[in-house]
Amino acid sequence: MKIFSASQIYEADKSTIQKQQISSDELMERAATKVFEWIHSRLRGTQVHIKLFCGIGNNGGDGLVLARLLKEHDYTISVYVVNYSEKRSKDFLLNLERLKNAKLWPDFLNKESELPEISPNDILIDAIFGIGLNRTPDVWVGKLIQHINASQAFVLAIDIPSGLPMDSAPWDASMVVQASYVLSLQSPKLVFFLPETGVFVNQWEVLDIGLDPEYLESTNTDFELIGRPEVLPLYRPRLKFSHKGHYGHAVVIGGSHGKIGAVQLASNACLRVGAGLVTAFVPSCGYDVLQTTVPEVMVITDRHAKILSDIKLPFEPTTIGFGMGVGKDSITVEAFAIFLKSVEIPMVIDADGLNILSDKPELLKDVPPLSVLTPHPKELERLIGTWKDDFEKLEKTFAFSKEYNVVVVIKGAHTICVYENKGYVNTTGNPGMATAGSGDVLSGMITGLMCQGYSSLEAAIFGVYLHGLAGDIAASKMGYEALRATALVDTIGNAYLELLRPPEMDQQENA
Repeated sequence: MKIFSASQIYEADKSTIQKQQISSDELMERAATKVFEWIHSRLRGTQVHIKLFCGIGNNGGDGLVLARLLKEHDYTISVYVVNYSEKRSKDFLLNLERLKNAKLWPDFLNKESELPEISPNDILIDAIFGIGLNRTPDVWVGKLIQHINASQAFVLAIDIPSGLPMDSAPWDASMVVQASYVLSLQSPKLVFFLPETGVFVNQWEVLDIGLDPEYLESTNTDFELIGRPEVLPLYRPRLKFSHKGHYGHAVVIGGSHGKIGAVQLASNACLRVGAGLVTAFVPSCGYDVLQTTVPEVMVITDRHAKILSDIKLPFEPTTIGFGMGVGKDSITVEAFAIFLKSVEIPMVIDADGLNILSDKPELLKDVPPLSVLTPHPKELERLIGTWKDDFEKLEKTFAFSKEYNVVVVIKGAHTICVYENKGYVNTTGNPGMATAGSGDVLSGMITGLMCQGYSSLEAAIFGVYLHGLAGDIAASKMGYEALRATALVDTIGNAYLELLRPPEMDQQENA
């Protein structure tokens, strides 16, 4: 699913109006009707007071249309116009007149107005600003928003929580509506998925308002939302007469004294995701651990007992994963630097492998093209430098990816895979996955997918999605707090089954 920018959404509106030969207020009526239908299907017959807070732009116009439709269906409503400017959109004014003609007169709020009473049992509709906000709200509007947030009422935002800009962090977080639910018109917004801005969106849903399909299909976006429909076409089914040699030989290089478990998790995940053969290269202290816990994994040991000191492979692997638990001993750093110069195939680099690159950025030029780097936020900061907000973080990551021709996996609640100028936002995963070893499992999975012939970008997108799906399945059985990385490995098979379930099972669940 594409994630459109504000300017692209405005262009989609214009294209729709032109090609479908409708007026802008007819498009507004269509959008608000979709919102009404969503509400009406859930509240029909329910006695509840709905209070609508409408700005004086097109988002406010949506709210006024919704108010008229709610009144026509005998809902108990109150309408407040948040009069923050003398400039009012023509469609807002048109629908204000229609509302008055329907014998419904809104209350106009300004900086002198008393804050309206709100009960925790009310339903609040946020239609104050929409996607066009380009400055911090006025202080009195901020106080109204704080009043809404403190009410404990259910808050339904139309398109985007008011006070939240589309392309930057909020100017003042206390002046952003904390939405219980967001009905996003036509497509989701990038701010729903970033750490600084996603906290204002509890749940969201996209309403298809019938914007010009040709424009939506032909327009390239900087970000794409990755769900099951986007991942399923990436899957490569196995042929009947294939054998393990068809699925590659991966090498997982890492570990140090006390951190052999990281390699065990990564190697096991590499196998579980489908690699034909997996060899672990570890300090000699890891030999017994791996041979005992993962008998399917072959083991090569460094001559050093506790760290990696001389990385030499007796065969040509299909793919290499490096860095899990490896540490940053100066001997290991030098061994990695020498090893990098000998590698020509794309690698997966994680954990201390990334930290070594941060400490010695001159090594980045030796990272093979199309390698996959999997940093958590602090590791990313060490690689690309600090950022003022999540949008600058993404800009810097795009630049880094383009400069070194690598895929960067920004791990988080919504992990984002970046390659050059495009980002792929993941939809699976949960807070229970914030646990030791989860990243090692992900790196092993991406390594295993690349080993089977998936491209670096495909492996990153597919691996992140499958990793999160395994976490969701595991958490559904044991809860967030009890979720361990080993459970993620054990659930990879179930994640495949869920991904590949027949379409009729979806129909049965929706029946």
